Amino acid sequence: MKPIIAITAGDVNGVGYEIILKSLINPHICEICRPIVYGNAKVARQHAKTLNEELHNIQWNIIESPKQAKDGRLNMINCYGDDMPVNIGVSTPEAGQAALKSLQRATADLQQGLVDALVTAPINKDNIQCDQFRYSGHTEYLTHIFGNGAESLMMMLSDRMRVALVCNHTPIAQVSEKVTVENIMAKLQVLNQTLQTDFSCRKPRIAVLALNPHAGDNGLIGKEEQEVIRPAIAQAQEAGIWAFGPYSADGFFGAGEYNHFDAVLAMYHDQGLAPFKALDMSGVNFTAGLRVVRTSPDHGTAYGIAGKNEASETSMLHAIYTAIDVLKARKQNTELTANQLVVEHKEVKREYHVEKFIPVD
Repeated sequence: MKPIIAITAGDVNGVGYEIILKSLINPHICEICRPIVYGNAKVARQHAKTLNEELHNIQWNIIESPKQAKDGRLNMINCYGDDMPVNIGVSTPEAGQAALKSLQRATADLQQGLVDALVTAPINKDNIQCDQFRYSGHTEYLTHIFGNGAESLMMMLSDRMRVALVCNHTPIAQVSEKVTVENIMAKLQVLNQTLQTDFSCRKPRIAVLALNPHAGDNGLIGKEEQEVIRPAIAQAQEAGIWAFGPYSADGFFGAGEYNHFDAVLAMYHDQGLAPFKALDMSGVNFTAGLRVVRTSPDHGTAYGIAGKNEASETSMLHAIYTAIDVLKARKQNTELTANQLVVEHKEVKREYHVEKFIPVD
């Protein structure tokens, strides 16, 4: 049976609808999954008018529940009214509330097992703030709902590398206090597990970045490497995790050292994501460590190009493909671990993903 993929529309004034529409007209999508967009059909049609002519007459299958979704159709659950004001390219409180309603409905269906995975279009982290949403992003919101107190991990994925973060949306002034042995070890455990379970890396190799320039130069310009990061790596190695470092971030990315590892653990947001996005702006944001599968494009609302038919759907397509891949990998991992006679963990064959991640053994 095809997996049911919930796709939230995100901020109605950003590029969310555009990249969703451009993705869903790809005939391959309905061949490999049953997509459901959580948004509003009238708003989608307003966006379609700003795009290619082939998108102007999209016919939506309006449903009340994922149980009514049909194969080969573009299914839509209306999460807010037709009177939603659309001001393309502008941040508004109404757009934030619409994005939240879309996310809440899709999340509720995911909790009930009515959909198999969640793909989220970009939100504006400012205008979505309200009593029901006091989080710095999707990752933190979904971790609160599905984490059961456990650690989650923000990861960026592309055909070049996988980058995970110790600190997600943490102000720079607070990063140092959050770089602790406990936090690094917790993130390494989640990263190691997700590489095995979700990406079929038998013995994943993980590079750990330093916090300070030049990895601290033996304490000359920072002691976190000596007092925190190296002890965390040693603890991880004792636990059977193949973690290495700490590596000075500039030289590590500049010399292409990431090619020798299955994943990179960066200490903070821009340390890992700036080089990642400089190399590839069509990557995927994946929330590791949750019992549910959630992916998203690796970009934001892009108000500056919204409504101009300039947004690329590549990252959204990759997000959908990755969600399907992870579902498949988890299923096969469960089957492998359930069979005690299996002595060799074979890499899951990726049938649908555009990108091929090759682990380094």
